Amino acid sequence: MAAGGRASGRPAKKKGPSKGTGGQGRRSLEGKGATPPAEMRHWYKDKARGERLAREERGGARRTAPARQRRSEDAPEYIGGRNPVLEALQAGVPSNALYVAQRVDNDDRVRDSIRIAAERGIALLEVTRDKLDRLTEGAVHQGIALQIPAYDYAHPSDLVELAHEAAEIPLIVALDSVTDPRNLGAIARSATAFGAHGLLIPSRRSAGVTGGAWKTSAGTLATMRVARAANLTAALREYREAGLFVIGLDGAGDADLEDVELLSEPLVVVVGSEGKGLSRLVREQCDVVTRIPMQAAAESLNAGVAAGVALYEVARHRRR
Repeated sequence: MAAGGRASGRPAKKKGPSKGTGGQGRRSLEGKGATPPAEMRHWYKDKARGERLAREERGGARRTAPARQRRSEDAPEYIGGRNPVLEALQAGVPSNALYVAQRVDNDDRVRDSIRIAAERGIALLEVTRDKLDRLTEGAVHQGIALQIPAYDYAHPSDLVELAHEAAEIPLIVALDSVTDPRNLGAIARSATAFGAHGLLIPSRRSAGVTGGAWKTSAGTLATMRVARAANLTAALREYREAGLFVIGLDGAGDADLEDVELLSEPLVVVVGSEGKGLSRLVREQCDVVTRIPMQAAAESLNAGVAAGVALYEVARHRRR
């Protein structure tokens, strides 16, 4: 027997389509548009104010870290580390003050540094290690740092005058886009060892005589003059007009260094950066662009190493 209604004894009704609304519910199907940004919502200001008050109760509102200011060219530099400080003092590097950390572990280097500073009338200041960290910008200082004044750069023509006063054949090292101060310091050390009369650097896009350069030079920057030119290309042109030859070092040079016949002449050796080498305008001012022969496994040399090799070869030719 077929099932009927709920015990009513009447047959079940067949369901048909539901009755429509005639379009009256169409508006409820429409969207409300894009979600408004937070700042346009009615509760945003109250929520932001509540979060700010909560931060202040926890210890103050968050502060934006100040942007690091660019160091002025007239600002002093700092040499950190026991060996570099002692070497700089022994070499007579111009110095304003010697900073020593409180309760520093004294050794011979610290004692000798304090003694030399006292003999030269350099101010001796005892400071916290935190202040030494700030002065040396986080570099390793081993509890001691030396403040040196901003470097007094020479004029490019002064370097030629130094050679003439010494009655020697001029030898100048120019740096093209060498931006690492440690390379500048290493080149100064090699230039001193092999009898160069000075270094020439451009005033832009180049490392200057900073604390890092002093540290790497092991005090040789106290005797090696550094000149700075507003335009390196123009300075090289003036050197050529004064009778000096310009030799550029580049891995894609035209001849091996040992085969160049100009090494005994008045000379400017131009060292480019390790990555880019010589710039186009500087290359155009070179009488010859030379390379250092080496094994194929080594693609290039560090600028400081390349300068040392080239200056040794120049010195070897001049001893003949």
